[in-house]
Amino acid sequence: MFTLQQSVNQQVVLPRSDIELYIKREDKLHDYVSGNKYRKLKYNLDTAERLGLKTLLSFGGAYSNHISALASAGQLLGFKTIGVIRGEELHAQIDGNPTLQFAKQCGMQFKFVSRARYRLKTSASFLNDLKEEFGAFYLIPEGGTNALAVKGCEEILSEQDSHFDYVCVSVGTGGTIAGIINCSKPGQQVLGFPALKGSFLHKDISKFVTKSNWKLVNDYHFGGYGKINASLVAFINRFKREYGIPLDPIYTGKMLFGVMDLINKGFFPKGSKILTVHTGGLQGIPGMNDWLVRKNLPKIII
Repeated sequence: MFTLQQSVNQQVVLPRSDIELYIKREDKLHDYVSGNKYRKLKYNLDTAERLGLKTLLSFGGAYSNHISALASAGQLLGFKTIGVIRGEELHAQIDGNPTLQFAKQCGMQFKFVSRARYRLKTSASFLNDLKEEFGAFYLIPEGGTNALAVKGCEEILSEQDSHFDYVCVSVGTGGTIAGIINCSKPGQQVLGFPALKGSFLHKDISKFVTKSNWKLVNDYHFGGYGKINASLVAFINRFKREYGIPLDPIYTGKMLFGVMDLINKGFFPKGSKILTVHTGGLQGIPGMNDWLVRKNLPKIII
């Protein structure tokens, strides 16, 4: 693979001393292939190499962390990358979109499709059409979640994390929390904070796990995927000022907003040791700031 930095647990000093809170800085792993995206891609890229497939194809939206990380990893490791992007109108907006612009600079080739067509991304007919157009490729699902991604995410926790009572993580497609559940220790409770609405996540996660020491906290998605408001922005900026830790507004920002709120409400017993996982995603902040400016909302501090 490529050179990584060490993931460290950084303590957040709370006003109350009866709770210990730490953040596992997975965002520090790599400048561009950071957090859970590295974990999800690791064994998929190894498999593509072993199969002799030098083209990687996946799916994503306008500001997809997965698309950005895949493009960078492909450039670093010598893979050709193809991104099937949701929204035909984005074809004319590449240079004004920080995520797509970065992916293009990394050599990614795009195919823009309508939202209706994009919903067929797992159908055999759509995939066959893509194979006819691009030739043989290694398919990575939207968001990167499959069995190999879960295997990579099982390496997020280490032995030094075994003393934590709670492990908290944001949830998108479910692969990251599934890996964490699988490698969690007896007595640990894993809390997932979905970034989107919908009851389907529990079923998706259950396909990859056998343990029952987990639950989803569905109260902090702020209206759905990609939805944010002034209070979330204020929290993210205050967190950056007080602790020096940047948070993305789609995943980790919402999760930590929820964890802090639950601490204040007395959800966690006194003496609890809590580990939260920073899954990266900071590349999406410039694009989100463009949207915030258009809505006359405060920008996120980078």
